[in-house]
Amino acid sequence: MFEVLTDRLQSIFKGLGRRGKLSEADVDTALHEIRLALLEADVNYQVVKSILADVRVRATGRDVSRALNPSQQIIRILNEELIHALGEPEKLKLTGETPRVIMLVGLQGSGKTTTAAKLANWLRHRGERIWLVAADPYRPAAAEQLTILGQGIDIPVFADSSLKPPELCLAGMKTAAKSGGSVVILDTAGRSQLDQPMMDELSAIQEYVQPCEVLLVADAMTGQEAVNIAQGFQEHLGLTGLILTKMDGDARGGAAISMRSVTGVPIKFIGTGEANDALETFEPDRLASRILGMGDVLTLIEKAEASFDQETAQKQAERIAHGEFTLEDLGKQLAQVRRMGPLGKVFEMLPGGMARTAKEIDGDLAERQLIHTQAIIQSMTHYERQYPKVLNASRKKRIAAGSGTTVQEINQLLRQHRQMRKLYKQISKRGLGTIMPRLR
Repeated sequence: MFEVLTDRLQSIFKGLGRRGKLSEADVDTALHEIRLALLEADVNYQVVKSILADVRVRATGRDVSRALNPSQQIIRILNEELIHALGEPEKLKLTGETPRVIMLVGLQGSGKTTTAAKLANWLRHRGERIWLVAADPYRPAAAEQLTILGQGIDIPVFADSSLKPPELCLAGMKTAAKSGGSVVILDTAGRSQLDQPMMDELSAIQEYVQPCEVLLVADAMTGQEAVNIAQGFQEHLGLTGLILTKMDGDARGGAAISMRSVTGVPIKFIGTGEANDALETFEPDRLASRILGMGDVLTLIEKAEASFDQETAQKQAERIAHGEFTLEDLGKQLAQVRRMGPLGKVFEMLPGGMARTAKEIDGDLAERQLIHTQAIIQSMTHYERQYPKVLNASRKKRIAAGSGTTVQEINQLLRQHRQMRKLYKQISKRGLGTIMPRLR
């Protein structure tokens, strides 16, 4: 989402890096360029003004480290000011008697229903017993969509088209209580725009169920309009948090930077894709690092830990330590890598020079190549994966036909596998432990 802004900022920092010492004129020139970059990224102008005023004071004052070059000084100060603007991270406040109620509100098209399922999945993995309530009787098939999403993650959904939304939400809450549910998520109705009947209905629901969290689901791709929407809901309902969706889109990203400063409401989650697990807790320092092109190694590590099967990895490590590495092993490693998400998004989390190198790689092309490699391996028999030397011309033609690839691609994979296996054997003989292969 921040690719354009990140590129602009990186260009500015690169220019500063050529200077030995920062003068006030240098700072003013750099801040002018940064101001334009932030405004073009749709950051609220008052927020830009506040951030850069603080950056200027610090960059020309005593708050400058002699150990850093001019570029590093500005990056450090701007990073800290962005984190300040983005606000402190806040967790969900699930307090009171069970079931605790989370009320999701927002306009139509903001991704509220899919976010309800993602949040349910996120909470379920943290030990909560979740119920979803389909409280949108106006949008065609809204209840059916939530039901299908709930079935996909094995979470029950309460729906009753005969009841009005306030009574429906209360009935859903009582049903969840009887079945031992600990958290109820209400997927309330949206409108195409803010209107009084909509707010009256939401206020009635809020009065009926007394939610511990009222979260606005806002589409980050709507830019400054998302900030205005948040202010409207805040005035009527008293929001406790925000969830920004479509953070994986091609929007300019300014709403994410402006939201907390303008509304005073904390951002609690960001949606990063369509998958059920594409919901991240909001971490201001990590988002600021991504914006400045510094990567997000902590999130990358967390994704890796969540994706990799520890038992499988341990068995593979033991085999590799003995110089054994089959195509079966390679296929399992590729499957684990793919569980981390699209390679393009993984590349975005890499820091500094690694990120710049990754940008030179076409993420979509790398993803397709990885899929092709998996298809080739899966089209082999178990025996062929264990003993690739048996792959003669006839077998390769069969595998190529089954995987939708060519014999040349199969030969390339076999060469790469031989190189990796040779490397592992050398490592095992030298007693240097194990490493993960470099995937190209």
